[in-house]
Amino acid sequence: MIQALQLSFQSLSDRRVAMLLIKVVLCSFASFLLLGVAMWFALDWLFEWLNIQNGEYLSTFLSLAIIPISAFLLFRVVAVAITWIFADDIIDAVEDRYYPRQTAFGKRPGFGAGVHMAVRSIARVVGYNLLALPLYILLLVTGVGTAIAFMLLNALLLGKDLEDMLIARHGASQGSIQKLPRLLLGFIGTVGMLIPFFNLLVPVLATAMAVHVVHSGSRAI
Repeated sequence: MIQALQLSFQSLSDRRVAMLLIKVVLCSFASFLLLGVAMWFALDWLFEWLNIQNGEYLSTFLSLAIIPISAFLLFRVVAVAITWIFADDIIDAVEDRYYPRQTAFGKRPGFGAGVHMAVRSIARVVGYNLLALPLYILLLVTGVGTAIAFMLLNALLLGKDLEDMLIARHGASQGSIQKLPRLLLGFIGTVGMLIPFFNLLVPVLATAMAVHVVHSGSRAI
């Protein structure tokens, strides 16, 4: 697992991976920018409908206040969804450089399949976290219970997402990851996404790391 993490950082030196990283970051920024604009128009319309004075200023203030919060809460969903769209290219770049033999046996699922799996990933993370919301609230009294439950659930979900990317290409027999390495992979990615600025690198790093986990033999540790 440590070797896979080290190799994922080395993968960033590959020009193809670096360009894909830029695309993922720009698309993530664009998504939150569109969210902010849509939120401003929605609030502006609401305040006008409610006949609230200075609605434009209030909607602008609320939009600017809500965007950072929503970006923190929704970053994992948006980033992984966007990464799904570019997953084929990321995996291609990493496998071509480190595992050329496995490249010949893999089959790209295609853009349409990537979009479908991105939607499924979004539905899964939103659905499971909504189901876990009562538990999160109950565990608030423990001080750390909510954070632990949140990290564990999202580590499981992210690990599953990353495994699915490899299964879509190599099949279950060659792309699946054992439960403990998959949980560790998801945990590393989930923790990384909570770190400001570094979280911009995490989607591509985590995808590259999943490739190394599968092909380096550490998927069964």
